[in-house]
Order: sequence, then structure tokens, then C-alpha cells
Amino acid sequence: MTGKTTPTAGNLERGRGPIGVGLVGVGWMGRLHSQSYRRVNYHYPELSLRPKLVIAADLVKERAQLAADEFGYEEWTDEWQRVVSHPDVDLVSITVPNYLHREVAEAAALNGKHFWIEKPAGRDLDETTAIASAACAAQVFTAVGFNYRYVPAVQRARELVQTGQVGRVNHARGVFFNGYGADPRGALSWRFRRSLGGSGALGDLMSHTVDMLQYILGPVESVSGLTSMAIRQRPKLPMGVGTHFAIVENGELLQVENEDYVAALVKFGSGTVGTCEASRISVGPQCQLAFDIYGTEGAVSWDFERMNELRACIGPAGPARGYTRLLATPGYGDYLHFQPGPAIAMSYDDLKVVEAERFLRSIATGRQLGAGVLSALSTAEVLAAIERAAKSGLWEPVARSDKFLEVGGGVE
Repeated sequence: MTGKTTPTAGNLERGRGPIGVGLVGVGWMGRLHSQSYRRVNYHYPELSLRPKLVIAADLVKERAQLAADEFGYEEWTDEWQRVVSHPDVDLVSITVPNYLHREVAEAAALNGKHFWIEKPAGRDLDETTAIASAACAAQVFTAVGFNYRYVPAVQRARELVQTGQVGRVNHARGVFFNGYGADPRGALSWRFRRSLGGSGALGDLMSHTVDMLQYILGPVESVSGLTSMAIRQRPKLPMGVGTHFAIVENGELLQVENEDYVAALVKFGSGTVGTCEASRISVGPQCQLAFDIYGTEGAVSWDFERMNELRACIGPAGPARGYTRLLATPGYGDYLHFQPGPAIAMSYDDLKVVEAERFLRSIATGRQLGAGVLSALSTAEVLAAIERAAKSGLWEPVARSDKFLEVGGGVE
């Protein structure tokens, strides 16, 4: 099948029944996508579509075969082209390294397949624009891996901000401090090579920070920025082996090609100002995606390392005014789909199930829901401006594309 499609292509009929799933990339994230498809109807029984795992591909044959033997795919292959052209596949999960994203996404769109792609979509703004263009031209629905926005505590924070309960937002701070690259023995995976991954901490981590703040506060209008590289050589890691958390003793050292740290001052279209930082070499923080948002009537604060908690300061001003700890509870976002009562922890894996639900419900309803390629494009436009600012030393405007229309008339 080639050319354009509609939201009821392939095995779909009126958004109901089985929907064929293809997977390209059987690494850690490919496993999470597969697990999410298997879990989604348990947590969302009202969802009309039922994922059917059809075919998985990986360049490493043993991993591809594992997808059939252990994950439940009917077929496996070491040729990803078979996945995007398979007649029983309606949607494709793209969980390969960044350098393959554009080629696989464009092929999926050309074959009329909806796709779920991991962030930051393309290695740079040009690639992300091409991916968005292909999806919009083919009228396929998409999902992009900005899963942190689906944390129930984050959903509650967004509600408090957007309903005016913190007043007018004056300033905000967003960070993603991670320690996966803090050890110089940390392997030179594809993430550390510009030719394979694109930018470093900017695309890998700052993309989440920017998406989170734009999701809550609206679009960033202009930025200043800086980047730095602290560890310039790392031991070699063969492609398809291990992860970017791997430690290699006495390995052959090769040059790191992208930044370890990035920071930006940001101005939002609303007039709010703030800061964004990301680091892959932080000693101490392990996965500290966090934000602090300060308004005229209150504030909210969240940290992924305490994912199920929100700190909020809401109410009349006074000398004893301060944060209150709010634990996740039914009524916060998608919490009730996973836990029956308050303060029972959700996990990172659960957030990927929420992503899967948004993606499948987009296809079923014919309306784009959740983060899709236009969210990825909006984030990429900010990242490109930060990268320009780091080189120029100047404030740089965020150049926005206005040539894309949302598939299905929905909002992300």
C-alpha cells in the first residue's frame, strides 16, 4: 500500500477491532513500546482498538527473533523495510537510533502507516521538519515520546497553572540533570556521535525540558544559550550492543562529537521568562527532570525522581505560606486507569502505556491527541534557536513554521 491514507486504513474499520503493529528497533525502548501495546487494553478497556503484534525488525537478528519468541510478534526480520510495507501493519513504532528516524518515518508515512516515534524525532530541525511534513502530507496520526507530560502530578500542575490558580506566571525553571555520562568510562554509544544522534544533551534531554515547559506555559518566543563538553573521549561501543548506560573498561577511546551540558534563558510569548538546563554528566541527580513555576498567587514544583508527588503553594498570602506536598490521586490525569486509591506509585513504564492509549485513540477517533510530530517540531524549533544562540552569543528568535495543519483537526 502506498500513497495517502485515512484514519481507517488497513485492518481498521470505523476505528474498531484489531490494529496491526509493526516495530522497528528491538532495544530497550522497543521492548517498552511492545509491552505498552500488550497492556493498553487492560488499563483502558473502553479503547475500541486492540493492538495485534504483527512484525518486528532489528539489524541484530538475535534481537529481532527475540521479539517473536518473547514479545509475541508473529514475524521477525532484519530488514525494517518489510515492516513499513507489510499489508497487515497499520501503525509502526520507530525505536531505532536517531540517524534512522527520518528514513523510517518517511517510508512509514508513504505506505500509509501511522507511527509512534521516539524524541527528538529528527537529529536536527531540518530532519524533524521533514518527518512532520511526511506525516501531514500522508494524513497519518503520530505519537512522539514526550511521555513525562503524562505524569498525573504534571497534569495537575498544568491544570493549576492554566486555570489561573497560581495567578499570572512571572518566571519558571526547567531542568533535566542525568548522570548516565558522568563516568568517563561510559561507552561512546550512538548518542555521543553527532552523525548518529545529532546533538547531545540538547536533543536527548533538553527536548523533554522544553516540551514540558511549553506544554504547561505555551510557546517559547526567544532564547539565549550556551553549551559545553566536559568529557571529550569515551570508550568505543559496537552498534547494537549494550545501552548508553554501559561502562567499558580499558576500551579504545574515540572522540565525543556533541555537548554534555546546555543552558538557556527563555522568553515565552505570554511574557513569562525563565531558565532551562540539561546535563548528561551530573553527579548526584540520576533522572532529575524537574520544573518550578512561580506566579503572582502561587507556585508549583515537580521532580521526576519523586514522580508521584507535586509541591504546590496555592491560597491567600501570609507569613507562614509555603509548599504543600500533594500525592497523586484519582482525579489527577490518567491516575485512576492504573491505581484505585491515592499515593500508590505509578512508574515510567506506565507513562508509555498512556502514550500508547493517546496514539491509538487518535487513530480510533480521527483526532490527533497527545504529543505528535507537531509537538516534536515545536520543540525542535526551540532547540535550533538555543544552538544558534550558543554559537552567536546573542538572543535568538524561535522561527516557527506555519505551513502544517493538524491531522484530524485536533490539538496536541
